[in-house]
Amino acid sequence: MVRAWPTCEEGCEAEGCDGRRSSEFAIRMKSERFRVTPKVCKPHHHCKLETRALRRRGRAQCPSNSHFRNRSPKKKLLNLLLSFPVTSLSLSHTESDIGSRMEEEEVGTTTSESLLLTTTDGRRHSPSPATAVVVFSTLVAVSGSYVFGSAVGFSSPAQTGMMDDLGLSLEEYSVFGSILTIGAMVGAIMSGKLADQLGRRMTMGLSELFCLLGWLAIIYSEVSWLLDAGRLLIGYGIGVLSYVVPVYIAEITPQNLRGAFTTVNQLMICIGVSVMWLIGTFIPWRTLAIIGTIPCLLQVIGLFFIPESPRWLAKIGLWKDCESTLYRLRGKNAEIIEEAAEIREYTETLLQLSQARVFDLFQPEYAKSLIIGVGLMVLQQFGGVNAIAFYVNSIFISAGFSSSIGSTAMVIVQVPFTLLGVLLMDISGRRPLLMVSAAGTCLGCFLTGMSFLLQFSPILALVGVLVYTGSFSLGMGGIPWVIMSEIFPINIKGSAGSLVTVVNWFGSWVVSYAFNFLMKCSTEGTFFMFASICGLTILFVAKLVPETKGRTLEEIQASLNLFTPN
Repeated sequence: MVRAWPTCEEGCEAEGCDGRRSSEFAIRMKSERFRVTPKVCKPHHHCKLETRALRRRGRAQCPSNSHFRNRSPKKKLLNLLLSFPVTSLSLSHTESDIGSRMEEEEVGTTTSESLLLTTTDGRRHSPSPATAVVVFSTLVAVSGSYVFGSAVGFSSPAQTGMMDDLGLSLEEYSVFGSILTIGAMVGAIMSGKLADQLGRRMTMGLSELFCLLGWLAIIYSEVSWLLDAGRLLIGYGIGVLSYVVPVYIAEITPQNLRGAFTTVNQLMICIGVSVMWLIGTFIPWRTLAIIGTIPCLLQVIGLFFIPESPRWLAKIGLWKDCESTLYRLRGKNAEIIEEAAEIREYTETLLQLSQARVFDLFQPEYAKSLIIGVGLMVLQQFGGVNAIAFYVNSIFISAGFSSSIGSTAMVIVQVPFTLLGVLLMDISGRRPLLMVSAAGTCLGCFLTGMSFLLQFSPILALVGVLVYTGSFSLGMGGIPWVIMSEIFPINIKGSAGSLVTVVNWFGSWVVSYAFNFLMKCSTEGTFFMFASICGLTILFVAKLVPETKGRTLEEIQASLNLFTPN
């Protein structure tokens, strides 16, 4: 719906009016979708009107209503602003000069932009089905997630063969394994800017080229430095993919399916890790590396057949392409008017803000989004996931249990629970699933710690690790990435996404590096510490994390961030 804003007409002679908008006298309107601050001349409220697009919920108060007349001057003006309903390009309750002013402003609007210029009355979008294009685009995108998982899962089964064939020492192989996280941190730093400048599709393609080069370096390597270079390249590629894949999926899927589709990212990571663990015990490490190139090639080919993110197209001003992409994603006969108009309005509001730099993220208006995004990643990593994933064999051996049986049991538990999390994502909601998952990881770490403390039975350690793995796969593994892709507005999404992803990879490196030292100091104390952090996660989610199920990205971001156009 188009609203009318008052502004001073030229030649106004009211006392104290300089004929321009006064930045000192502003009325802040709070909408459920987003907030704007129209600026008007204080002594001349009812001059000629200027139209702007604004979505709101509910009906406006009529200026003639007694309830309106009894309000304060500021509230009277607020209601006056909301009392001029406009349909298409004409005003229904305004003076003739208002219509002429609006016609001047709307000159140049083309027919191709009509859907993006039309807004709605605030009703929620009707549920959209999962079209073949959305499903195929998601599958292509999560091929990158499989690459992520296969890179993480490669080092464990390949360790013995690589050390024997190339004569690597334990220290050299430790460098080979850990350098992946260094490359991922570098990739994460650049991921947001790359995705904003090149687009989501091209960024995924560029990442896969780095991964392909890395796998080829490992396949043909005969010396340790080439192995490390290849591992570093793969790390860079998956660092970028870890950000851009969930963001792309969140931006192309309808709101009623977004959670489940985005969580497929975590499912494919788990499948990638599990497949490498299982087949790596039967085939040589070079053949395993060749298999690692297959999903890279599949995604590169698939990227030629999927659409770009409509929200990124809107961000760079390609409104017609944005509209056609929405039709392609939702179906030729789909009603995209509401979604297209919402993207247009929200993007135009954000474009009035300057593009945020990294230090701009720490402004008060973005504080809540940043705390939620960074907080979830810190709690996810310092809850011990990579300590258990990287060193599960040594954990089982320390507890006196068979490492091969324990590792196989983890694979059996991990994939089904991740799939269950995908199915429950848009049924139970993010918050309940996240709290249940965090509670399960807390229990799993507590049971593992008790098994070391009491030296009761190695079975208790197995149960604790399996409870932790299943619970983490249910929610804590994927939901933080889903929420990260939802809460940041488009003008800071690149910088904020890079920061959050760097924090995640840095936490992964800290925990994986420090875990062996912590185990030497106190085995049971290490797991009790992890249990305490997982317990803190429950409180963090309950107090700060919003429920995002069934809400558009624009609604979610507006509820967390204060947007004030310049």
